[in-house]
Amino acid sequence: QGQLAESGGGSVQAGGSLRLSCAASGYTYSRYCMGWFRQAPGKEREGVAVIDSVGRISVADSVKGRFTIAEENDKNTLYLQMVSLKPEDTAMYYCAAEFSKDCWQLGSWRRHYAYNHWGQGTQVTVSS
Repeated sequence: QGQLAESGGGSVQAGGSLRLSCAASGYTYSRYCMGWFRQAPGKEREGVAVIDSVGRISVADSVKGRFTIAEENDKNTLYLQMVSLKPEDTAMYYCAAEFSKDCWQLGSWRRHYAYNHWGQGTQVTVSS
């Protein structure tokens, strides 16, 4: 049984930076769509950024230019580098994955229900 484990969340002031990590273990698929979602209290879970097995990246407009998704395959780790953080970025951030498919095969990468593998989440709080 595979696992996704996030780390790196915390509390920062507006304008600050954080780097989230997602360590994947127990998966042996060569094709995947993996990425980051976030959910603020009372709001829908929303897609932040994803990357697939051939390196195609999609990023939400709300974070474009501020957040960067990257992967380190030899460490089975996914990252989300976040800079210029805003209070509206405050949310629980989740690592998500769907295997045996590339992101374009999910219909829309933003649909959280298209992903069957999730981490526990890591909290990011940005104060003004």
